[in-house]
Amino acid sequence: MTEQRKLRILIAKPGLDGHDRGAKVVARSLRDAGMEVIYTGLHQTPEMIVATAIQEDVDAVGLSIMSGAHNVLMPAVVEGLRQKGGGDIVVFGGGIIPDDDIPRLREQGVHQIFTPGTSTENIVKWIRENIKPR
Repeated sequence: MTEQRKLRILIAKPGLDGHDRGAKVVARSLRDAGMEVIYTGLHQTPEMIVATAIQEDVDAVGLSIMSGAHNVLMPAVVEGLRQKGGGDIVVFGGGIIPDDDIPRLREQGVHQIFTPGTSTENIVKWIRENIKPR
């Protein structure tokens, strides 16, 4: 029986948002759950995130946005991945995102949005149920 490789998840902070505590908490929780996690740090452009995701051959990209720019930045990452051959990389996100914006983001290819107060256990559970190694 072949051992399935660990999920590789990129956690990224697009835009000018300087708040990364939540992203770090999620990254640590995913690591603790046995996943390989790459954290990009603050102030990443969508192009930088896409390039890292392709280079690191990740299975998913988690975007953390607190700045209100989610309607621009999240779809830009999804589209960039499609253009660079990573259209099968699952994109999910979290942060301060109004409920009214979530359906549009999902239509644009963001698979899931986690709003403030979502437990890390629920995030890990969703990833395990919805993301498979590429």
